[in-house]
Amino acid sequence: MSLIQSIHAYQIIDSRGFPTIEGVLTLDNGVSVVSSVPTSNTTGKFESYQLRDNDLKKFEGMGVSIAVAYINDLVAPKLKGASPTKQQEIDNWLIKADATKDKRKLGSNSLLLISQLIAKAVSVDQKIPLYKYLNSLYNVQNKDNLVIENIPSPIFNLINGGKHASSNLEFQEYQIIASSANNFAQAYEKGLGVFHELKRVLQYRSTGVSVGEEGGLTPNLSSNLDALEILAETVRKKDIRLGLDIFLGVNMASSFFYKSDRYNIKDKPHPLNREELIGYVLNMAKLYPLLILEDPISENDWSGWKSLNATLPASTYLVGNDLICSNKDRLLSAIKNTACSAISIKPIQIGTITETFELVALAKKNKISYIVSATTGETSDTFIADLSVAIQTDFVNFGAPSRGERVEKYNRLWNIERERVNG
Repeated sequence: MSLIQSIHAYQIIDSRGFPTIEGVLTLDNGVSVVSSVPTSNTTGKFESYQLRDNDLKKFEGMGVSIAVAYINDLVAPKLKGASPTKQQEIDNWLIKADATKDKRKLGSNSLLLISQLIAKAVSVDQKIPLYKYLNSLYNVQNKDNLVIENIPSPIFNLINGGKHASSNLEFQEYQIIASSANNFAQAYEKGLGVFHELKRVLQYRSTGVSVGEEGGLTPNLSSNLDALEILAETVRKKDIRLGLDIFLGVNMASSFFYKSDRYNIKDKPHPLNREELIGYVLNMAKLYPLLILEDPISENDWSGWKSLNATLPASTYLVGNDLICSNKDRLLSAIKNTACSAISIKPIQIGTITETFELVALAKKNKISYIVSATTGETSDTFIADLSVAIQTDFVNFGAPSRGERVEKYNRLWNIERERVNG
C-alpha cells in the first residue's frame, strides 16, 4: 500500500461567503485527493468546536488560518510516511492529540478534513468507490455486516424560515419527501417538479419570494401552517398524491423561537408552554401527512421530548438535531429518555469518520433511525453523499434541489444509483 507523502491545507470560501478548509493529500505513488469541510453559522452548545481565528480584521473573525497552520505545521509532518489504510488509528491519534472533549484545541474542522482525506486517498488508490470503501470501514470497525442495498431518500427543504432566511416564518425548514417506493431518480424528479411549481404558486400569490441560505424559497406568510398548506397545494397541482407519493416534513428548530420557557410563534396570540406546543404539533400532524418532524422541543426539555415521542403517530420520524448535535453522550441520554425516533448526523459536529461510525452503530443498535444532513455553510465536496450510502441511512437532507453546493451532493447520489444499476 502506498504511504502518505504530504498533506497541504488552505482556506476556501463556503456557500455563505465565509472561510472554511480545503486540503490536498498526496501519496508516494503520485495519487492525489482533495477534500473540504462545511461550516455552520452557529455552533450548538453540544457539538464539537469549529476552530476560527476570531480576528475581526479578517473575514469578520471567521477565518480559519490557525486551523490551516495546525494541519500543515503540526499534523501533516507527523503523518508523512503513514499508511492511509489505518483510518481508525489515525482518527484516534487525532482525537488524542486534541485531548479535549469538544475538539477545542485543534477544531472539529481540522480533524474532519484529515479524516476525509485519509478515506478518500485509500478509495482512489485502491480504485474502490468511496461509498463502498466507507461501508467496509464501518463494518470492520463495528464488527457488522451492513449491506448496501438502497440509495437514501432525499428530503428537499423547499421553504426556508427561522434564522436561515429573511422570511417572517419561525420554523426553519418546510420539506417534501417522496415515498420510498420511488428510486432516487424518481424521487429527485418529483422533488424538482414540486420545487419549480412552488415558485409559480408563490409568484402568483405575490409573497415576496427570495432564496434562503440552504436554497429554499423564503415567502412572507401570515402563519407557519400557511407554508405547509402552500406545499400541500403545490403537490396537488402536480397531480401527485399527498400522503401516498409525497409526504411533508418540518424542521421547527425551536431554539430560534424559544424564549423565557415559552415558544413564540405567530400562529398563536400568546407564547405557548410545553403542553400547548405539543398540542399544536399534534394538531399539525393531524392536518398534514408529516413524515419528518425535527427539533420541535427545546433541546434541554427531555420530558417534553419523551411526551411528544409517546403521542406522535408512529409513522412520523421525530428527529433530534439540536437535541443531539451528533454527540454520543446526548444520544445516550435520548435513548435513556426514549426522546426521539431518529437523529440527524453531521460529521462536522463530531470531528472524525471513526466517531461518526460509532454514533451510527449506537443508533442502529438501539433501533433509532439516522439522517445524514448538510449544514448551512457547505462546499461542493460530496463526501457526505457517499457516507450516506455507506451507512445506509434512511434519508438525506442536503437542502433544496438548487444551488451548486446542494445539487452536487444530490447528483452524486444519482450517479451512485446509475453505477449500481449499470453494474
